[in-house]
Amino acid sequence: MSGILDLINEANDIKKVKPSDYNRLAGEIREFIIENISKTGGHLASNLGTVELTMALHLYLDFPEDKLVWDVGHQAYTHKLLTGRKKDFASLRTFEGLSGFPKRKESNCDCFDTGHSSTSLSAAMGLVRARDLKGTDEKVVAVIGDGALSGGMAFEALNNAAELKSNLIIILNDNKMSISENVGGMANYLGKLRTGDKYINLKQIIEKALNNVPGIGHIIADKVRKSKDSIKRLVIPGMLFEDMGLTYIGPIDGHNLNELQMALASASKAKKAVIIHAITKKGRGYKPAEKNPSYFHGVDAFDVKTGKNSKVKKGITYTEIFSDTMLELGEMHKDLVAITAAMPSGTGLNKFKQKYPERFFDVGIAEEHAVTFAAGLALGGMKPVVAVYSTFLQRAYDQIVHDVCLSSLPVIFAIDRAGIVGNDGETHQGIFDVSFLSHIPSLTLMAPKNAVELIEMLHFAYAYNGPVAVRYPRGRAYEGLSEFQAPIVYGKSEVIYQSNTAGKKKNTQKNRILLLAAGSMVEAGAQIHDILVSEGREVTLVNIRFIKPMDTALLKEMAAGHGIWVTLEENVQRGSYGEGVASYLFEQNLRDIRLLNITLPNQFIEQGDVSVLKEKLGFDTASLTKRIKDFISHS
Repeated sequence: MSGILDLINEANDIKKVKPSDYNRLAGEIREFIIENISKTGGHLASNLGTVELTMALHLYLDFPEDKLVWDVGHQAYTHKLLTGRKKDFASLRTFEGLSGFPKRKESNCDCFDTGHSSTSLSAAMGLVRARDLKGTDEKVVAVIGDGALSGGMAFEALNNAAELKSNLIIILNDNKMSISENVGGMANYLGKLRTGDKYINLKQIIEKALNNVPGIGHIIADKVRKSKDSIKRLVIPGMLFEDMGLTYIGPIDGHNLNELQMALASASKAKKAVIIHAITKKGRGYKPAEKNPSYFHGVDAFDVKTGKNSKVKKGITYTEIFSDTMLELGEMHKDLVAITAAMPSGTGLNKFKQKYPERFFDVGIAEEHAVTFAAGLALGGMKPVVAVYSTFLQRAYDQIVHDVCLSSLPVIFAIDRAGIVGNDGETHQGIFDVSFLSHIPSLTLMAPKNAVELIEMLHFAYAYNGPVAVRYPRGRAYEGLSEFQAPIVYGKSEVIYQSNTAGKKKNTQKNRILLLAAGSMVEAGAQIHDILVSEGREVTLVNIRFIKPMDTALLKEMAAGHGIWVTLEENVQRGSYGEGVASYLFEQNLRDIRLLNITLPNQFIEQGDVSVLKEKLGFDTASLTKRIKDFISHS
């Protein structure tokens, strides 16, 4: 028996569905999402919480003419289903498959590429201004979560939106959570609004009583309704949005299609920006996700009946090592404090939060604030650790330069998810941090080769009196090469395998190979070393350790005995360590050395399993070895 969802094959087909079938459609959508995400992994709880909201928006809007801007975009699965992409869901978040976020190249019903938070209002404002300048009449709606509303960029847009003399509808999707529980003044404010039923009831009672007064009652009721001195201000504290010049509707039930449709119809009449405050439940319709929405925010494949992860865990992760080391450092040093931007679980700080709550700070989705806040803590005599994903650290670049590094403040940046991260795609790959950090004066940039070295680097970073960034990849921690563990000395690399240069002829030195590997690439470097040595080649393998400062003393030493240099790193080429080596060789006039920089390409890298992406990019061990051998034979 076919379902209602089977009748939806392209945009706007939902308008053919009878209102009496809306609840059935919502149920089918939830079943479809749960079944598919259990196989592919993805963002589950947020999508289950926005089914009715998305349906209401699709009943209101006409695609692709009208514009719907999703903040972050990880909650847009229902939108994809309602715009004809159901047949592609088996490929969700896989290489060359359906993206887990809105993508303009994927559908003309996606008007803005997203993946990071607090961006939707600014983009929607731009679309509204463009519409007005062109004299067209398309509708523009932005959907933003209560967590994303804590970001400073969202407030900048709200401030600007108050000047609009044209319609913009902002849906505040309030589920009381971002990824972890929301924190701060905005969360408290929205909590008060959620409990504002007494205002709604009082308003209805007063209006009903006034309307029953013969002759003039309805006129008085209308004036009360329109008054700037609204009853709202007597009952609900603050009324922040209306005080900013925006019209506020709500709070309403974000799972009630009738209420949502009425609110959209009302908001569409205003010649200004209107906020519809919709209360939703993250994980709605799937008990395990309702009970633990943080866990089901982004999940791997799981068993639908139990909700348990069906992916076999292989070894300890770098995030877990960071988590345990923070507990150790916290016990040793009472001045150590930890900062996260709404991701205590993802960054591994939950244990620190539980053991040292007074030294743990979750600032919400506000990376810029997190970094400058850390600067203030450092100035006050504390030792702050900012734990953040590489892709989100991009958002705080000016604060790193101006507020931390300019004053050489002792702030530690623990950069998780550095390099290729996989299924979340272009917006989440951590492939730019070496480029935007390595040229900043006073900042030290490190990368561990294995699990033990991450621990030692974190201890080193605490002891160092200046800004330090330690970048490490997602997933399993490499535990090899543990027999090579020289003490960490500032600015010094570690020679793991040294080719024998004693008594060798110059011609032999010309063909001797130097592998300079950074962080996650040391594992591949060791494998390449073994392959090349087994073929009779002379190879030295160096664990860079310090991407900045560059160990030029070691490079000078290696230049005397190695004619072929290969750099290996998981970052784009522009601004890479390899480019720094090339610059060094040029400055030292070492023209006889042949240099091959192996980096990721200067492009955005789409979604897919990490192993699949590396193979496609020629970044697996076999491809890298072949590339090196081809370079040797043709140079």
